[in-house]
Amino acid sequence: MDVPSDAALVIVDVQNDFCPGGALAVPTGDQIMPVINRLIEAFQRSGRPIIASRDWHPARTKHFTTDGGSWPPHCVAGTAGAAFHPSLTLPKGAVIVQKGAGAHEDAYSAFDATLPDGTPLEAILRRENVRHVVVGGLATDYCVRATVLDARQSGYEVTVVREAIRGVDVQTGDSERAIDDMRAAGAIITT
Repeated sequence: MDVPSDAALVIVDVQNDFCPGGALAVPTGDQIMPVINRLIEAFQRSGRPIIASRDWHPARTKHFTTDGGSWPPHCVAGTAGAAFHPSLTLPKGAVIVQKGAGAHEDAYSAFDATLPDGTPLEAILRRENVRHVVVGGLATDYCVRATVLDARQSGYEVTVVREAIRGVDVQTGDSERAIDDMRAAGAIITT
């Protein structure tokens, strides 16, 4: 991939709990790793920012079914399930932002994520003069979709690499509908 000179790579929630064997597994979530790693290499060569978001939930949160939410407990801060997938080759200089850390937040979008000091993703992108985000990660129909729609709403050009995303598909076709939503919002879906 040719990396635009104003681009950042945003890797959404490539965590153990979202991969096969995890608490909220995307059936083929681990299959995106080779493509994500090639994107990382391309962005490293170009000297452009690489940002990885992660769910970083407390043990008790309205997000979990155990406290009235929609999802089984997953990606609890500091657990093995919240760790990035071991096949993901994040470079030393990658920026890691976390989301969903409050007991009363869902935080699907990487644009809800912050550095530990509270700096939001958008401030990081503006500081790096980013105008274009390239997105991959999990899951197409939830956190990837929310990230892409927020990026477009914030005025960024967005490219989604189709082989670098996978969906949950709670309802059959959810991922395809999410791709349609992202395209309708102006994102470029590429292979």
